[in-house]
Amino acid sequence: MIIDHKKQHNKKPIKPLLHIDSNLCTMCYACVRACPVNAIEMKSDDEKAIINSDRCIGCGECYTSCSYSAVKYRDSIEHVEKMLSSTQKVVAIIAPSIAAEFHDITDYRKFVQMIRQLGFQHVNEVAFGADLVANEYLELFDNFKGKYYITSNCPVVVSLIEKYHPELINNLAPIKSPMYATAQVVRDKYGAGIKVVYIGPCLAVKDEILLYDGEAMIDEVLTFQELRTMILSHHINEAQLEFSEFDEPFGGKGALFPIRHGLLQSVDIKEDLLTGTVISTEGGGNVLEAIEEFAADQSTLKRHLDLFFCEGCIMGPGTSPGGKKFLRRSLVINYTKKRLKMLDKTKWEVNVEEYMKLDHQRTFEPNDMRLPDPSPQKVNDILLKLGKTGDDSSGCGSCGYHSCKHFAIAVAQGLASTDMCHTFAMRNRLDYIKTLRTANEKLAQVQDALKISEQNALVEKESAEDAMRTTTAMLQKLSTAVVLVDHNLKIIQSNESFIALLGQEAADINEVVPGLLGADLKTLLPYTITNLFSYVINNNEDIQGRDVHMEEKIINLSIFTIKKNKVVGAVFKDIQAPEFHTEEVISRITEVIDKNLEMVQQMGFILGETAAETERMLNSIIESKKNGDKSNRI
Repeated sequence: MIIDHKKQHNKKPIKPLLHIDSNLCTMCYACVRACPVNAIEMKSDDEKAIINSDRCIGCGECYTSCSYSAVKYRDSIEHVEKMLSSTQKVVAIIAPSIAAEFHDITDYRKFVQMIRQLGFQHVNEVAFGADLVANEYLELFDNFKGKYYITSNCPVVVSLIEKYHPELINNLAPIKSPMYATAQVVRDKYGAGIKVVYIGPCLAVKDEILLYDGEAMIDEVLTFQELRTMILSHHINEAQLEFSEFDEPFGGKGALFPIRHGLLQSVDIKEDLLTGTVISTEGGGNVLEAIEEFAADQSTLKRHLDLFFCEGCIMGPGTSPGGKKFLRRSLVINYTKKRLKMLDKTKWEVNVEEYMKLDHQRTFEPNDMRLPDPSPQKVNDILLKLGKTGDDSSGCGSCGYHSCKHFAIAVAQGLASTDMCHTFAMRNRLDYIKTLRTANEKLAQVQDALKISEQNALVEKESAEDAMRTTTAMLQKLSTAVVLVDHNLKIIQSNESFIALLGQEAADINEVVPGLLGADLKTLLPYTITNLFSYVINNNEDIQGRDVHMEEKIINLSIFTIKKNKVVGAVFKDIQAPEFHTEEVISRITEVIDKNLEMVQQMGFILGETAAETERMLNSIIESKKNGDKSNRI
């Protein structure tokens, strides 16, 4: 049974197929350069590259291109080990490219035995599934009805079309891959309750197996690299093992499947230049170009496409690195020849006829991941920001993109960051260095000024401390009582005369706390006096020369503001003290004399004014009298 693709897209594994270890990533952009669908993203300058799982087609180009082993794929070893340690029967289905991978094993029957030693109860060839699928293609192509197909054996090609060429979905051959065909065979043979593990060179199938359940279901995928790891961890040595043959049914020419056109050649589908109807190619660049041309000129091309994204399955990303393509190709051919010599063709034909009755059809659903093209204006703006021309189709490639324009488009689509551009980053770096140098020069100037300021401040501090010491010494010598308090009426400073004024209890406290520092004035003075302090603090109005009673003493008190609403000072003068008495008598006699003089002056002024007015009146009377006498005489 085939799962609906729409449901499948919601059924994601716990871990992504591929991811980048940020601790190992050096930001060389090799993975960006290698990715054929722009699935490697760098959305901000301060983040490392990430793989967008939705856009990824599982080709593994990023994995094989990373020199720092920063790109990792999902490991399946732990899951397989759990299955092998369970009571369930586990069947391994082996891709025919294993002959190219294990060139260091002297006989294929040895690596079959090595796989059994891991705990697999059965080991079957995917080559037989390839035989079945090849016959399906033969029938499809022989019954040509005017529609050309793209083979669907490679999961990367299928994913590429579903995500980036959904218009070609109907051109994908509706046939299961050899892996699924083999899974159907072993489940039919051993029963539905078995576990099936595919061992092969591909990474994309780790996600593709989520497409199927039921008769075609595959429980897990091991790459050849993972298989080698398991063999080493189990300390399995070829020299200590006997031969072991694959379980039937054996494969035929389908063992050529990992080589370009090998699957079709197994059923004599020709690639003749004049009479052939199939174009077969391999390698990412060739596949991309073939699909583009098929989409644009299908009516002129008039050929089916047989595509392998890798350089054949013999060079898949799950194989050991450093493999030689043509050596591996020869190993597969030699292995196939050897297997065909041993093959019971009659029995093979019976098996093919029996299992061709299984349903090998499949369907596809589009999963469009294409991004809308940004406007030309936005692309031009990004190019200008990068210091490029508005139509710059060239580029150094250091960002991982083919040209500056491609890079600008990726930036506009949110897949890349402008800082990935080497020249742009270098120019910004130079500008930053220049700015930093200027800032450093200014900082040096500020540091010099700060040193001078610190020296001046030190001198001023020493002067202030010296002045403070002098002032404090003078304050202590004054015969007048002086105290300074804060807004909470806590004593900041006081002199000996103030302490003496308060009495013996204050003197005792002074022995422990010099100057009564921090003492509460409200506990030392009557409320009537502390209330005056509060008034001055709250209203900032000084009180001068007010006489107040303090026990049996009459105190002349002056309170004045030092810091507005924060600090006030006060001077206490004991009026009854001899020194104050003499001073006060003189002051008050002077005050009386001044007031008497002022009164005499005022009286003199008044008398002078009165005398002058009397004189004016008498003169006026005399003058009037004289004028009256003259009139009578006339």
